[in-house]
Amino acid sequence: MNAPAEAFREDRRAQRRGGPVVGLDLAGSAHRSTGFCLLRGARRVETKVLHDDEEILAAVREAEPILVSIDAPLSLPAGRRSLEARGPPHLRACDRELLRRRIRFFPLTLGPMRLLTARGLRLKARLERDGLPVVESYPGAAQDILGLPRKGLGVERLRRALRNRGFSGSIERRRTTHDELDAVVCAWVGYLYALGRAEEIGDPSEGIMILPRPPQGARHRALRLAGQLPDRV
Repeated sequence: MNAPAEAFREDRRAQRRGGPVVGLDLAGSAHRSTGFCLLRGARRVETKVLHDDEEILAAVREAEPILVSIDAPLSLPAGRRSLEARGPPHLRACDRELLRRRIRFFPLTLGPMRLLTARGLRLKARLERDGLPVVESYPGAAQDILGLPRKGLGVERLRRALRNRGFSGSIERRRTTHDELDAVVCAWVGYLYALGRAEEIGDPSEGIMILPRPPQGARHRALRLAGQLPDRV
C-alpha cells in the first residue's frame, strides 16, 4: 500500500474532522465515462461524469478529500513483473478472497481489465505524489454485502435503493448514470473505512481491497447473487 494510505490507516481521526471522501468508478479508457462522487458527511453526494486523466485529477484535487476510493485494480499479483508478462500469476490475495466468498469479478490480466489496471496504477501514482491516500474498492462486492442491487439489475433500481438509504444531492436526479451510482458506493465504502467500519482483504505487501462489513445478523448476499455478471469493466 502507498505511504499516504498507510498513514491514513494509522490516523482515522481525519474523518471525524469532517473531511470529504472521493469515489471513482474508473473506466479503462478516456473514451468511456468515469463516475466521480464527492461525499460530504455520511450521505450528501455530488456526482458527475469525467473522461480524461487530467480532468479526473483536477476534480479530485479541487475536492481536497481525505481519501480517494477507486474501483480499479491498484496493484499487481506478487511475482508478476508487469501487465504485459504472459502467464501466471493472475490473481492477488484479495482476488482469491473474493473467489472464496463467491463474489464474481474479472481478473486484472484479462482483456480490457489490463487497460483499467494500467490506468488505475497511473492515476494512483499521481495522486500519491499529491500526498492523497488512495484505496481500492469494488462496488459490485459492496452492493452484494450491503444488500443493494448491482447496476446490472437496473440503474433506477440502484438509485432508489441508495435514496432509501438516505443519500441526497446529485443522486436525487433521475438522470444520474450508472457510473455515478457506482462512484457513490465507492465513496461510501471509503467513508466507512475511514470510520473503521470496513475491512481490508488481501496482503498489505501486495495490495489490499476495502469492503464494507456485512450488516449485523445479515447473511452475505454474495452467496445468493453469485450468478450475476461482474460489472467492473
